[in-house]
Amino acid sequence: MGRYYALITLVLTITFVVSPALTSPFSGFRADQLPIPQIEPPIQPAGYAFAIWGLIYGWLVVSAVYGIAKRKTNPAWNRARLPLIVSLGVGTPWLAIANASAVWATVTIFIMAAGAIMALLRAPAKDHWWFKVPVGIYAGWLTAASFVALGSTAAGYGVLTDATGWAYIGITGALVVATPVILRTAAPSYALTVIWALVGIIVANQLDLWGVSALAALGIVALLGLTLRARAATPS
Repeated sequence: MGRYYALITLVLTITFVVSPALTSPFSGFRADQLPIPQIEPPIQPAGYAFAIWGLIYGWLVVSAVYGIAKRKTNPAWNRARLPLIVSLGVGTPWLAIANASAVWATVTIFIMAAGAIMALLRAPAKDHWWFKVPVGIYAGWLTAASFVALGSTAAGYGVLTDATGWAYIGITGALVVATPVILRTAAPSYALTVIWALVGIIVANQLDLWGVSALAALGIVALLGLTLRARAATPS
């Protein structure tokens, strides 16, 4: 089965990249999808931040093409491909799921994030720019996006607290997940992508919700420090 992982990865990468063109646009959960409508919740980064998907899509395609051309049966690549296949397989229909159900969108994006993070943790030591960097960006964005989905959905159902409270919980949750990933992988691509999302949250909230912006800013400083520490501890 392992000999087909490269082909499956390429096929699912293509379906994942093409899926937005075959699905209704998604820019957050609609007002009618949640009992308490969540219009521009504070956990959600400013709209420009989502442009990172262009980079993610493009680099994943390059990685998959390189993989099938140069590393088709490489054991190290195949070990990392398996969780990536799970993530991309769930990611292909994710936009359709998100347009249909906020709850299922939240469940499935956590599965996507888990698969992407596992793929990053298993990334081959060689071919850094061909696998670890693109998967790191993908995993970093999904780490943030999964907690955006959780915060929006939980606030939309009135669980525990309101949208502002879930912004604090979501940012904290993303930082808790990101910390061990950074310490294990020392991947700047992952850390900087989570930071990109946090900057987007600051831009979205600014001083209107200064506490949320301040927590995001502290998170940025912490992640930069962790990345430098992890890089310093990584053998050259």
